[in-house]
Amino acid sequence: MILEMKVPSPGESIKEVEIATWLVKDGDYVEKDQAIAEVDSDKATLELPAEASGIITLKAEEGDAIAVGAVVCLIDTAAAKPSGAAPVVAEKVVVVEAPKAEAPKPTPVAPVTYASGTPSPAARKILDEKNIAPTTVTGTGKDGRITKDDAVNAVPSMGTPTGGSRGSERTKLSMLRRKVAERLVAAKNETAMLTTFNEVNMTPINTLRNEYKDAFKAKHGGIGLGYMSFFTKAVTRALQLYPDVNSMMDGDYKIGFDFCDISIAVSGPKGLMVPVVRNAENLTFRGIEADIKRLALKARDGQITVDDMTGGTFTITNGGVFGSMLSTPIINPPQSGILGMHNIIERPIAVNGKVEIHPMMYVALSYDHRIIDGRESVGFLVAVKEALENPVALLCDNNPKKAFEL
Repeated sequence: MILEMKVPSPGESIKEVEIATWLVKDGDYVEKDQAIAEVDSDKATLELPAEASGIITLKAEEGDAIAVGAVVCLIDTAAAKPSGAAPVVAEKVVVVEAPKAEAPKPTPVAPVTYASGTPSPAARKILDEKNIAPTTVTGTGKDGRITKDDAVNAVPSMGTPTGGSRGSERTKLSMLRRKVAERLVAAKNETAMLTTFNEVNMTPINTLRNEYKDAFKAKHGGIGLGYMSFFTKAVTRALQLYPDVNSMMDGDYKIGFDFCDISIAVSGPKGLMVPVVRNAENLTFRGIEADIKRLALKARDGQITVDDMTGGTFTITNGGVFGSMLSTPIINPPQSGILGMHNIIERPIAVNGKVEIHPMMYVALSYDHRIIDGRESVGFLVAVKEALENPVALLCDNNPKKAFEL
């Protein structure tokens, strides 16, 4: 029986996928549920499992765009599984001893002279100090010998074209990467995007983490107490104070939300993914860290789904893990705001009239000015800063042990 395998729908509104990689070859025997291909949609990369066991016949090439519901391969379910290959019999190896070669006659060593291109001792010392190779200097002495004057007048070479490799490669972007590019251009062209900045003194959070992170990890099965839970908590608090930042445009209407679904930008093998932490405003520190860890592992292992990345009312991105000091993050449409975190650098700041060294982080809020005014955007970022610089009172309700469920 010949089974026609059709492309399943990866999610609502997705009309076609692209064959990223075939994991089997034409004519291979495949087992039921074996991954036979990786397919790219405009939202995620998914594995395509075999629907039955049998001999497979491929009906598409890598890079082909296939409509959802179209036949992508055939599986001959009546074909018998091929038996194992016959054992390899080692061939007898005959070693033939090569005839002994006569020892080569020694080559006479020429006496050292100051011949053409050879510097005198004084000239060599000068060339070494100027880091100039003797081969780049033309000697004016007898038989082309490099004299002291030649070395004094020698000028270091600025380099010339070496004829090295100048190759290039033309590679088609994956469907996911093309969709990301399309969305980023649309965000720049279709929104009135503006960015406001502030800085955060990370000393209070570092103090809290250093005091409780070991107990937190031991109590919660290896889940770490990272910066993301503090930032997510600070963001959900600020979104409730400034709800316009937690809204989006829909034509002539504004859609507001009474929940905070926070998209967290994570880097995966297929590029940037933005899975969503649902109802983050109701989660504890442990709940946020556990959900972020779960989603990050799925993204790393290529198991992230369309549902994991659908929705989201606000985004947090952390360029600081790659060393970014300051940036203007791009809005993740149709959302209206995104918070950019950056690296932490110890800098001198004024504290109560005195100069002190503290770990500081720049934060950036990019927002759609069509729906969010300056008052709301600046107020939101200040609220985030206040919560991060006073986490015990504003994020832990003056009881860190209870907040961390210790």
